[in-house]
Amino acid sequence: MTNLQPNPSEQLQDRFGRQVAARLSAGTAELPYNIAERLRAARVQAIAVRRPANLRMASSVSGSGAAATLTFGNEGPSLWRQIASAIPLVVLAAGLILINTVQNDRRASEVAEVDAALLTDDLPPSAYADPGFVQFLKASRD
Repeated sequence: MTNLQPNPSEQLQDRFGRQVAARLSAGTAELPYNIAERLRAARVQAIAVRRPANLRMASSVSGSGAAATLTFGNEGPSLWRQIASAIPLVVLAAGLILINTVQNDRRASEVAEVDAALLTDDLPPSAYADPGFVQFLKASRD
């Protein structure tokens, strides 16, 4: 399916090309005939090879930070594009689950270390809850 209306970048390129051609044509009146004829032939060749018909141009470029995205105007969503856009979400979810698991394991091992220290200590666990014990620790530091 071909697009009959040129996109804005093509229009801009065409306008620039016409302006350059007009500037070049304005100075050809003072040139000798053989040079003016060679320039005309070169312009005809340049127009003939301007752009192959099967070359696709991006219709827009959008940038965000250090990344840029090219979009082609008439492309619809495809299966591969949907899969490629879902991959970062899957990786992000897997990373969050992994972080949660690692943090839970660390918390459990910290609690186990505290419990093991309390149970293997010379004092009974009820001594730590006694308000007088806190006073005893403060007095022993002084």
